[in-house]
Amino acid sequence: MNFLDNTGIWIYFIIFFGKILEVTVATVRVVLINRGEKKIGAFIAFFEILIWLFVTGTVLEGFQEDMLRVVVFALAFSIGNYLGSWMENKLAFGLSSIQVIVPNNEQSHALLEDLRQSEFAVTIIKGQGKDGERDLMVLHLLRKRIPKAMEIIHTHLENAVIIINDVKTLKGGYIKK
Repeated sequence: MNFLDNTGIWIYFIIFFGKILEVTVATVRVVLINRGEKKIGAFIAFFEILIWLFVTGTVLEGFQEDMLRVVVFALAFSIGNYLGSWMENKLAFGLSSIQVIVPNNEQSHALLEDLRQSEFAVTIIKGQGKDGERDLMVLHLLRKRIPKAMEIIHTHLENAVIIINDVKTLKGGYIKK
């Protein structure tokens, strides 16, 4: 296997970076569609498939004589999955719901006030836990605001029970953009 044959070493870079780009875009597209952004997802799919056809065609052309193309393709696929997940997490599309179970005491009241001063809408539900009265704080927010909410919660109550869920549809209420 000669790296500098008639195609040159550049073919491996095209395969590697092209596949990383394609899989990263595909990951973001799938997340967008799952979160209800069908039009944007369909638009992105057009470019994704163009990249896929080009890169896959490059790998399939002569892969039996040059198995390194297949290895580069597979490595780039896994890196693209990682980068796509990382990128989607940074972009933080969509909405989430946070449920915080806290004791009914002064610390939780201070937490409630701090969350509301930071423009989080919080609904309190009274409950009974194994160790007494509990408050269930429910927040609906943009995913990109989760780190701020978590910082506030941990500042007041490090041992609070926290549940975070994705929200597909939300109507009414208050969410700071």
